[in-house]
Amino acid sequence: MKIALPDETGRLTDYHLTGTPLPVTPMGAEPARVVFSAAHVVADPFTAGDPSGPAVVDWDKTMAFRRYLDGLGLGIAEAMDTAQRGMGLDWPGALELITRTKAELPDALVFNGCGTDQLDPAEARGLDDVRRAYFEQLDAIQKVGGRIILMASRALARVATSPNDYLSTYREVLAAADEPVVLHWLGEMFDPALAGYWGAESFDEALETALQVIGESAAKVDGIKISLLDKEKEIIMRRRLPDGVKMYTGDDFNYPELIEGDAEGHSHALLGIFDPLAPAAAHAVTLLGQGDAAGFRRLLDPTVPLARLIFRAPTQYYKTGVVFLAWLNGFQDHFIMLNGHQAMRPLPYFTEVFRLADQNGLLRDPDLAVERMGRMMAVYGV
Repeated sequence: MKIALPDETGRLTDYHLTGTPLPVTPMGAEPARVVFSAAHVVADPFTAGDPSGPAVVDWDKTMAFRRYLDGLGLGIAEAMDTAQRGMGLDWPGALELITRTKAELPDALVFNGCGTDQLDPAEARGLDDVRRAYFEQLDAIQKVGGRIILMASRALARVATSPNDYLSTYREVLAAADEPVVLHWLGEMFDPALAGYWGAESFDEALETALQVIGESAAKVDGIKISLLDKEKEIIMRRRLPDGVKMYTGDDFNYPELIEGDAEGHSHALLGIFDPLAPAAAHAVTLLGQGDAAGFRRLLDPTVPLARLIFRAPTQYYKTGVVFLAWLNGFQDHFIMLNGHQAMRPLPYFTEVFRLADQNGLLRDPDLAVERMGRMMAVYGV
């Protein structure tokens, strides 16, 4: 099977598909790692609202994708940045998403993003505003029986004047959590508004504050996800976590090595790239649990170039690549995103995503993918 794909000058060259679709292999009941896929949402393409307005979601397709992830044995990190949280999906939309997922999959492993995004950072007058915003979301999510991922706060980053402001805020919010939460350290490459988080510009200083937050409330912390795209920083922090507190890698560039781990420990996973890589992730972690670390790496290592492409700078637009692959794979009938984000990457990005997905067996129906890639190129006049 072949398709003519353009290069950056528009010249067409035949590309011959070579990949074999990966088998759907659910993880076993006791996987070697705790694995969450941060899941995207499917926009309603027929809304009459402007892209900059409130999110209008196709709930049937959005829930169907979550059933697919759960069927593979993956946990779901709900209403996170992969779901365009803060980039199209506001707090009311996020709460509806969380509530619907809980009703749809009451027994699934689901943790939910809890932040302060109903508070405009420019209108935050101080820490009390930030705490109230956190408490509002925490209470709403816990009322529907949801577990918590405590997201980084743009408002806190704006009003905090020292590490102590982070310590006091997290101390109070964690005290109100009914069950242990996952903390989320999101680097500024994912969200520039979070620069200087934990009250420090340097990693070493920020690390000490984050570790102090965890140490003071270890019984309320299931783990921490760090998304800094720097494996050495993650390993440094992983080795210093208190006993019983998990490291969840959010490193979409180096996940195979970090999940496999070393003699001193390993990372679990909470990754946006495990949305399009879901079948590979489930199969690979199954192999790891069977003691086949080499097989785990043989399956996941070749996916890293695709992940690095999807998450290339400006990294916050990685969701465009994630949803593009969901469309190619038939999980949705269109390539329209909240806030019009389908337009946030150029055509050569999409053609290379197509190639790499094929080579990794991630096009589950190559005929459909080729047909849709052709429709995509037609929009660009190819």
